[in-house]
Amino acid sequence: MASVVTNGNLRSRHLEDMTTKIVLVLLALTLLTMGAASTTAVNLQSDPSIQTFWGKFKTAVNKGDKDAVSSMSKFPIEMPYGFPKIRTKAQLIKRYRELFSVQANAVKCFADATPKVNEEDKNQFTVGCKDKAGNEVVVYGFRKTAGAWKLIFLDNINE
Repeated sequence: MASVVTNGNLRSRHLEDMTTKIVLVLLALTLLTMGAASTTAVNLQSDPSIQTFWGKFKTAVNKGDKDAVSSMSKFPIEMPYGFPKIRTKAQLIKRYRELFSVQANAVKCFADATPKVNEEDKNQFTVGCKDKAGNEVVVYGFRKTAGAWKLIFLDNINE
């Protein structure tokens, strides 16, 4: 007996094929996302000093502790286009607001921010913050020098 293919059978088979494709695409996207997230987590776990430093640094910024922030900074601190470098502790204290409030609200940003380790140089990490318009374009950069993490730059990638 010959089987008869009807429009209903074709539609059903096409729907099954489409469903399978959608499930496979979603599975692939999920695996890619998990892989990217786990890479950052592995990097942070491989050097626990990043989390230790980051906790101390953001606490100092939250408290407005300019002396502590200064001790966790390497001078000169590079600044965005149009802003001169911060060359000394005295300049950091004087320009503290410029560093943590003008380009972005660092206190608000740092509350939820996660350091991102530089894949090419494990002795660097960055923290991205949103500017006043809500775009994540403000970047704080840190480097491990002489065994200690230090703030080394502030950048606005739009400038």
